[in-house]
Amino acid sequence: MGRGARGSAHGSFPSRSTGRQPAPPAPPRASLDPRRAASSSEPRWCCGPGPSSAAAAAAAVKEEEEPSGHWHRGLTMDEEYDVIVLGTGLTECILSGIMSVNGKKVLHMDRNPYYGGESSSITPLEELYKRFQLLEGPPESMGRGRDWNVDLIPKFLMANGQLVKMLLYTEVTRYLDFKVVEGSFVYKGGKIYKVPSTETEALASNLMGMFEKRRFRKFLVFVANFDENDPKTFEGVDPQTTSMRDVYRKFDLGQDVIDFTGHALALYRTDDYLDQPCLETINRIKLYSESLARYGKSPYLYPLYGLGELPQGFARLSAIYGGTYMLNKPVDDIIMENGKVVGVKSEGEVARCKQLICDPSYIPDRVRKAGQVIRIICILSHPIKNTNDANSCQIIIPQNQVNRKSDIYVCMISYAHNVAAQGKYIAIASTTVETMDPEKEVEPALELLEPIDQKFVAISDLYEPIDDGSESQVFCSCSYDATTHFETTCNDIKDIYKRMAGTAFDFENMKRKQNDVFGEAEQ
Repeated sequence: MGRGARGSAHGSFPSRSTGRQPAPPAPPRASLDPRRAASSSEPRWCCGPGPSSAAAAAAAVKEEEEPSGHWHRGLTMDEEYDVIVLGTGLTECILSGIMSVNGKKVLHMDRNPYYGGESSSITPLEELYKRFQLLEGPPESMGRGRDWNVDLIPKFLMANGQLVKMLLYTEVTRYLDFKVVEGSFVYKGGKIYKVPSTETEALASNLMGMFEKRRFRKFLVFVANFDENDPKTFEGVDPQTTSMRDVYRKFDLGQDVIDFTGHALALYRTDDYLDQPCLETINRIKLYSESLARYGKSPYLYPLYGLGELPQGFARLSAIYGGTYMLNKPVDDIIMENGKVVGVKSEGEVARCKQLICDPSYIPDRVRKAGQVIRIICILSHPIKNTNDANSCQIIIPQNQVNRKSDIYVCMISYAHNVAAQGKYIAIASTTVETMDPEKEVEPALELLEPIDQKFVAISDLYEPIDDGSESQVFCSCSYDATTHFETTCNDIKDIYKRMAGTAFDFENMKRKQNDVFGEAEQ
């Protein structure tokens, strides 16, 4: 069969600008590269204790075409590695993939029997009930348990953002299919409105009065034309010194418009940005507009079968380039000599290394608590009101609208993304905790979702490393924040890369090598 099936199982982004959705991938789980999926007979599972994520199929490779990397099958650890990675969260898997592509010898371990760590997708639904100690299990009305893949950390991808660039450069898109999120909405005065981000939408929006619309349109034109390398586009604004507050003042924008511009377009969580130089905010608004322009409905994308697919795609990339994977592998000790990491001990064996990447759970003595996030997973039997019956959307509740310091976010996906049973929707409300009663803090979001079939409440501590790792060569990622996009996660990845490599992150470093990843030149 070979190439005749190209496209049937090939990972893809939606068709550009038309907003059309790709067909779900042919395999029952994640898409494989066509040369594997199309001609494969019975696939062999390479992982030890098989991961419970929806993308277990992405770890299946044909016997005779197995990549140079390998999953743990009775291997010994007593080897020297350039980099050991602990935890299979998205940050760790992307860094593992980059390091492998760059020729580093990588060992990647996780104490869990599944991929994703904090950023995994839980399946079947019965597992989610168990995780939240709901012993009665799901009722029959929830449909088949295995039709569900529920993200623990809800996020979307900016269509023109950094994570999509990483996916494209590494060609991890081979293993994934995406759909465009159908709408982006903002909360004002107890109601939700579509976020206007183009001149046409601004003039049609109910968020503003007629004169405000004209002023906002002028502001959008200024942002669209702004080029930091061309002073003629500055219109009296100095991108390095003029504050964003002063830019808003220049265009005479009211508080409501400032709220949705800063929080629903520039995607800031607080108002601290107002007194900082305007360049970053202008670039953030441009990113939103450019992402929106790619597909039309919203600037966001979401992978079929859930976010748990993402770390596995990058894990597979690492394995293809020689990385070794060990799931369900306890980490007994991180071995230091003269303040520098030299290895990891597990079950009596020691793997030696020059550098270590890990999530905060592996080094509790080297991180500090930086706050908390509350996330409430809600299962619904209906789309959210006033979203034009969208089967996916984002809602941002700016902090000023509900007298808070930080925004409240709602991510909603559904059966259309192969993450829920037919006719069911998953909405996840999240925010940074500010009081002793976190559940009360997200009430404005929950009110938008009523009636709710079932709620799962999680309050997570946020951790960050206490040092930059330059002396110890232990590089720890930050916990995933409350935002509904991956831009902050990508900034953390780039920052860790720079500290490890000593040079600034460059997307060119992520490009696959000249030969095709399966050891053959592209035909």
